[in-house]
Amino acid sequence: MSNQQQKPVIGVSVGDVNGIGTELIIKTFSDPRLLEFCTPLIFASNKLINFYKKFSPETPFNYQNAKDLTRITPKQVNILNCWEEEIAVVPGQLTDIGGNYAVKSLTAAVEALRDKKIQALVTAPIHKKNTQSPAFDFTGHTPYLKQAFNANDALMLMVSDNFRVGLVTEHVPVKDIAQSITREAILSKLNILRDSLMRDFGIDKPKIAVLGLNPHAGDEGLIGKEEEEIIKPAIKDAKHQMLVFGPYSADAFFARGYHNRFDAVLAMYHDQGLIPFKSLASGEGVNFTAGLSAVRTSPDHGTAFDIAGKNKADNTSFIASIYTALDILRNRQEYEENRQNPLKKMGAVVLGNAADEKIDESGRSTRRDLTF
Repeated sequence: MSNQQQKPVIGVSVGDVNGIGTELIIKTFSDPRLLEFCTPLIFASNKLINFYKKFSPETPFNYQNAKDLTRITPKQVNILNCWEEEIAVVPGQLTDIGGNYAVKSLTAAVEALRDKKIQALVTAPIHKKNTQSPAFDFTGHTPYLKQAFNANDALMLMVSDNFRVGLVTEHVPVKDIAQSITREAILSKLNILRDSLMRDFGIDKPKIAVLGLNPHAGDEGLIGKEEEEIIKPAIKDAKHQMLVFGPYSADAFFARGYHNRFDAVLAMYHDQGLIPFKSLASGEGVNFTAGLSAVRTSPDHGTAFDIAGKNKADNTSFIASIYTALDILRNRQEYEENRQNPLKKMGAVVLGNAADEKIDESGRSTRRDLTF
């Protein structure tokens, strides 16, 4: 088998057909350099791709039709037609068709991922309103993927280089957040986060910070009881298995740069984690679903109906999603190889023990590098 044929096949779902997903795909894979690292397989239709190509006439996007999942052409962008019929594409509009065909693309891609016909999946944005149906009753990609892969739990993990933010709760109304914060939920997310940092990001001894729920992390119970009754006991339990610290007051944590002291941060709810993440990630953030047997990433933004069809979409986050998926695939392979052959890392373990580090409650490391 040639080196190129060994490149991972990365599946791509198009998201809402009226959003910016297809434009992002065209812009991203018009760069032939990506084909040196992976073989893209887009779950869509030729007609949809051609419709959006006319909005970017200067973009040199070429593709091959994949007749089925066994006939994917290396060194080419491949389109797998998930539908043949003509559909009404109206850029910028929230329509039932936009949601229905987003689900067609997504479910076909996830089936291929489950069957290991593709090695990873990158999902373009969907809209949670028009994808709802009795057959697809999910508030987003994460809960759908959790069910599709029969996972006990899954974690929405936002990633930008060494900056990572996970969420205990995801798309939950603000009025329901507190009742969703339980010791069991926090411990489950912490376990997924620790395992992912080790397996997916190659960090042997990850350090994790946990944010409080209430202002000032509850001020010792003066402003809410969740920190004293739920979050602190969960952190205490988790300390037996991992390096975890907190709870930290969310308002000062990111402003003072404390996130740079940790390998990841666990936030209690969506906006608490995503507002600082998106502010600091500068448009290069990636949404990764941790806790699955398969790899799925996506850009950290939505359908952007306001600029759909105007050739204004920035594909920086989408490109980052591709590279993050490839990095995770490589890290997982190395992790499994090292577990199968523990002698491979013996030298690193010896050095690690010789320079064993201690972490104080602020998250600072007391480790001193060795000079040879």
